[in-house]
Amino acid sequence: MRHRNAGFKLGRNPSHRRALLRNLVTSVLIEDRVETTVTKAKAVRPLVEKMITLGKRGDVHARRQALAFMMTPESVTRLFAVVAPRYTDRNGGYLRITRSGFRKGDGGEKAFIELLGAETELDEKRQKQADARTKKREELQKQMEANGGGELGEEPAA
Repeated sequence: MRHRNAGFKLGRNPSHRRALLRNLVTSVLIEDRVETTVTKAKAVRPLVEKMITLGKRGDVHARRQALAFMMTPESVTRLFAVVAPRYTDRNGGYLRITRSGFRKGDGGEKAFIELLGAETELDEKRQKQADARTKKREELQKQMEANGGGELGEEPAA
């Protein structure tokens, strides 16, 4: 029985678990949205919320505490400059965990953990990626036509 044993062990020893959670917190704050397993998402939620609370405090001591936990100085800068000001009028509940199906290899249940209010930034990222893909495809198409081939997938005329 696991009476009074709170927390998630995640099948790792303490140092590995701490490194995993620190990396996940850093990734969530930099990317706004990360896909991971449901259990890891539930384990990382309180840590991300604590970092956002530190960011809302905004003093030097809070910045040093965040630097001691997170993996990169850029993530701390983003936390204090971009992420925390988004939640000044909100008292907790900064994250959403959305289940996204099962992993193909081992059937592990996956989920997205994302910051609330980051939809506009995520849409901009998606649009930028789509534009880059279409531009690359057009360049490939021009290259194929210049080499004597027609549509993509066709064999060039010999």
